[in-house]
Amino acid sequence: MPHFVEVVLPLALPKTFTYLVSEAEFQYIRKGMRVAVPFGKSKIYTALVIDLHQNAPTLYQAKEIHQILDESPVVNEFQIEHWQWIANYYMCSIGEVFKSALPSGFLLESETIISAQKELDIDAKELSDSEFLIYQALQQQSSLKVEDIVSILGKKNVFPILNAMLSKNVLVLQEEVAEKYKPKLTRYIRLQEEFLQQEQLSELMNVLSRAQKQRELVLHYFQLNAKEKKPISVKQLLETSGSTSAVVKSLVDKGIFEEYYIAQDRVTFEKEDESGFQLSQPQQTAFDEIKTCFEKQSVTLLHGVTASGKTEIYIKLIEEYIHKGEQVLYLLPEIALTTQLVTRLTAYFGNQVAVFHSKYSNNERIEVWNQVLQNSDKAKIVIGARSALFLPFSNLGLIVIDEEHEQTFKQFDPAPRYHARDAAIVLASQHKAKVLLGSATPSLETYHNVKANKYGLVELFERYGNVVLPEIYLVDLKDKYKRKKMNGHFSDDLLEAITETLSKGEQVILFQNRRGYSPFVECMTCGHVPQCPSCDVSLTYYKFKNQLRCHYCGHSIANPTHCHACQSVDLSTKGFGTEQIEIELKALFPEKTIGRMDQDTTRGKFGYEKIIDAFKNQEIDVLVGTQMLAKGLHFDNVTLVGVMNADNMLNQPDFRSHERAYQMIMQVSGRAGRSEKRGKVMIQTYNPYHNIIQQVTNNDYNGMYNEQVYERHNFKYPPYYRLVKLTLKHRDFDKLKEGSLWMYNVLVQQLQIPVLGPEEPAISRIRNEFIRTILIKIPNQNHLGQTKKTIQRVLNSFEAVAQYRAIKVTINVDNY
Repeated sequence: MPHFVEVVLPLALPKTFTYLVSEAEFQYIRKGMRVAVPFGKSKIYTALVIDLHQNAPTLYQAKEIHQILDESPVVNEFQIEHWQWIANYYMCSIGEVFKSALPSGFLLESETIISAQKELDIDAKELSDSEFLIYQALQQQSSLKVEDIVSILGKKNVFPILNAMLSKNVLVLQEEVAEKYKPKLTRYIRLQEEFLQQEQLSELMNVLSRAQKQRELVLHYFQLNAKEKKPISVKQLLETSGSTSAVVKSLVDKGIFEEYYIAQDRVTFEKEDESGFQLSQPQQTAFDEIKTCFEKQSVTLLHGVTASGKTEIYIKLIEEYIHKGEQVLYLLPEIALTTQLVTRLTAYFGNQVAVFHSKYSNNERIEVWNQVLQNSDKAKIVIGARSALFLPFSNLGLIVIDEEHEQTFKQFDPAPRYHARDAAIVLASQHKAKVLLGSATPSLETYHNVKANKYGLVELFERYGNVVLPEIYLVDLKDKYKRKKMNGHFSDDLLEAITETLSKGEQVILFQNRRGYSPFVECMTCGHVPQCPSCDVSLTYYKFKNQLRCHYCGHSIANPTHCHACQSVDLSTKGFGTEQIEIELKALFPEKTIGRMDQDTTRGKFGYEKIIDAFKNQEIDVLVGTQMLAKGLHFDNVTLVGVMNADNMLNQPDFRSHERAYQMIMQVSGRAGRSEKRGKVMIQTYNPYHNIIQQVTNNDYNGMYNEQVYERHNFKYPPYYRLVKLTLKHRDFDKLKEGSLWMYNVLVQQLQIPVLGPEEPAISRIRNEFIRTILIKIPNQNHLGQTKKTIQRVLNSFEAVAQYRAIKVTINVDNY
């Protein structure tokens, strides 16, 4: 009887595929293993086995698999079940989840290997210059890769040339799959066994009496061996002896030393001896309440003000779960936050901590994956951004989600467009694990669940060490501009506070949630603003690089010296970003060190670490930054926080703008006065009497919650309605308009619930594609699964219409 495996391909295909396997392979293959399978004309992909059976496919002929890639499963059954839930709930294919979940080093696509035809007499005159160069290279080497041919010809697109050579029967193509992950091997050295006897050792020293450097190296080896009593690496031996690798090579060649390799972890952490601490009385009370809540409910919200010491509570809770032998996942919204937290947790737990996020290299992520898969002691606690959710946990006991309100927990592109907080709660229920959500400003949905008794609630309204909450001052910019008390974008009050803080040797954080120098450049004669040719946005001005750049597609031009429309030289920058604040500060405080932390300054692997460490070590006096600064960072010496303009957050065209503005200002305010000295927060605004600004001043979360929930109920928004957003894109404006109207009409007819659109978003063209959006509001009482099935049927019908097939449709469930 033939045997089959059902596999998932890392592609946006809505279905799984069945492949034929031999009896021997069938006995060996398990669910969760990777296999290489042929797909399409010649490509070979990595696929994941999700089922084994004897049922042949009915609609196509099953191909044979190419090879088995694993000795044991790299994905467990908990993960496959969780991925299927993500694919169903967020309306994407399981292949997209698979591609997003696995480190790319695990996803092997075949590489095209090019070789010359044997037994063929080729006339060089028939070949063009480029073809002859390739042919000549193949006479020197047996095979070449596509990238080799790109470098030989100095062209990016070499496929037309290769196709021409294939048609002339000059080349042969093969597909080859190669493993990308390579373990880190450290070179060690040891003395050959024959020289360990006393007599042979004396003889060896006599032999080396003329080779002074070799003799010294052998003596250093003995000294290290006596002291360390563990394997000695070549690097360690060379560092202590001051010798060279040539001397080591000579000793290996003579058969005196023997070299060998040991695979090592790329990332290791050391525990600190004096890292223990005691919880304060309020912390201990909150800790006990969390454990009580966990007895009744699996999800608990820890609502603690900024600097109340939530991290210490997490550490003590994690410790309990580790003692039980269970794994812990600690999710953070930003890679910037992991920097500080890793330092704190590794000091306490040592090498039981593993870190997983996109700034780590492929090999480092694969090592963490394997450690979690083996339930290794090196990965009892995993700290990571949202992608850590996909790791192969088999014994998960606790998930901690810090700053649970953060919008960065939501993945926007590519699919799956999941929310890490919600997906983590589902993952925990699979493992029967507990979830602790932590925040000073919880999201409305979470607090609504607390009010509905779905989640437990623990409150902690006292800062650690009885530190007082910062004083909040409002600066009315309308009044300051009117009285001419502004210096650039700084009011006299803010400048006075900065000067006073710096004179005491304390540090300042300034928050402006916009990067670059200014959002756009305007001609003062005709009003022309330089626009991106591919997107419907103005170009952002960067003074340091003297260029205008698009934040959507990366297009950049040199800063114009005159207007492109009327040739006037009277150009002016409008608005301001972090770069402009940094330049103004350098002019105002030339003797102080000014730092900037935004997406432009943290691009490298250690970009975050460098800036955060420099600020923590007081090498930077004033740090200017975007929302990265507002997330749970802890600096003892910061006593002043300035919000440069609170209004641009309040006036976003989004139903969550008021909630987000409150959270952002409260969070950034919480960076001030986290030790003995009381902090001060200065908020510059044109509208000091705005409800949200007043609620921030009075630290009135409940007031904000009640007001926002009332509005959400009235206007049919979450938590009372679920949202599904459809985004349609096409290069032809008329075709897109027609297609989006067709879809809207069918949805209204089929669903009988509120459907808004088709709407042109604020930025209606990106990368030369026009955009339309349709928003579907699903009431809580409606069956969510059935509604999604109806939406999917409409989308399938839309794709079946030939003229609309080219329109790209993306689905975003819970797009907030």
